[in-house]
Amino acid sequence: MTISQQTSRRQFLKTTAAVGAATILLPSTNRAFGYESANDRPVFATIGLRNQGWAITSKSFAFADFAALADIDENVLGANVEKVEKRQGKKPDAYKDYRKILDRKDIDAVMIATPDHWHTKIAVEAMYAGKDVYCEKPLTLTIDEGKLIEKVVKETGRVFQVGTMQRSESGQRFLQAVALVKNGRIGTVKRVTCGINGMVASPVIPVAPVPEELDWDFWLGPAPKVSYRALPEMRKGYGGGVPLYSNCHYSFRNWHEYSGGKLTDWGAHHVDIASWALGASETGPSKVTPLEYTLPVEYKDGHPVVGDQYNAATKFKIQVDMPNGVEMIITSEGDNGILFEGDKGRFFVNRGKITGKPVEDLKENPLPEGAIEDVYGGKVSANHTANFIEAMQSRKQPISDVWSHNRMLEICHLSNIAMRLGRELKWDPTNREIIGDTQANSFLSRENRKGFEINM
Repeated sequence: MTISQQTSRRQFLKTTAAVGAATILLPSTNRAFGYESANDRPVFATIGLRNQGWAITSKSFAFADFAALADIDENVLGANVEKVEKRQGKKPDAYKDYRKILDRKDIDAVMIATPDHWHTKIAVEAMYAGKDVYCEKPLTLTIDEGKLIEKVVKETGRVFQVGTMQRSESGQRFLQAVALVKNGRIGTVKRVTCGINGMVASPVIPVAPVPEELDWDFWLGPAPKVSYRALPEMRKGYGGGVPLYSNCHYSFRNWHEYSGGKLTDWGAHHVDIASWALGASETGPSKVTPLEYTLPVEYKDGHPVVGDQYNAATKFKIQVDMPNGVEMIITSEGDNGILFEGDKGRFFVNRGKITGKPVEDLKENPLPEGAIEDVYGGKVSANHTANFIEAMQSRKQPISDVWSHNRMLEICHLSNIAMRLGRELKWDPTNREIIGDTQANSFLSRENRKGFEINM
């Protein structure tokens, strides 16, 4: 059973009640629930194909078949169609408009790797269309978008994996880190430092002709209507060269209109692991304080006064008051990774290593048998996609669920708001709102551009 993208939320809920929850939770195909047969694999589609779009697709061929791809850049779309056909031996259908994918009855799940400002609209509409969802991090552009996604996951019963793959991959180093903390190997945690690197500033980026292969208005989508900007310097990418500096392509993370800089890029990875280890995945901070930061352009009332340069913070040091008196520092300085410090020791972890005396001590005093599995909630999956498909089969939420992700991501969003406004923010983790600051609370949501509202 599938629900058309145009179906209203009220119609969907009415249909769900009529057919029963057990039926609506099954994948939208005639294949048997659980994919028991070797030839009975789930059918996927990827929406947004540059960089991470191909990365998550390429990890999935062992577990799923790809029937369709969508991207608003014709060169990127064409190049990836060829790559998928080469890998799986069958050519996927190609679309510029993702909604044509959502209307198809044969697709069980979508993988979303568009720029961040598109995530929520596509994810919500996909769930109402009866699809399970794998969405790249950061899941949302605003805190209120996270609340909406949680609501729709609960209403529809869809399985939803967020692409914070450090929970499943990187040689289980991050799982080992969480297990070390939870098994008391550094005693009482006092501080955790998340090193996430900084951004670079840009020169003034002039208005430029829109490349023929790019649908610029559709790329902007929910974001405000602005001119395409690019400098002539080029870098290699799918389908040929793309501008080194632009308000599109590789550079979208540098603009608050489309993303959140390093805070929601690498921060969405390392703050996630830190919060998980601290047991803070179901709560949040009490205060966020920007100790030091550099914004590359002038801001007024939290908004950049120019639109021709990158505007995300380039350098920063942010203090986050976490539960149980733990201090979290998020910084652009030092090594990329996480430093855990307790009253009995400290260790450092990133994607390439895990070091420190508590790690060395494992030779003589290993973690209890099953400690890693206890952190993961069972046997660790082959990769993040495998965990998603296992969740599709069990109809339980996967390791990177939307609730714990949003709680963590609230820290990253609040850090950006604090820097944009130039002041500390007090946070109510129960009501999920900023305390006593009407202006700051106005940044918890953002209105979609007319014509690109979320179809509910």
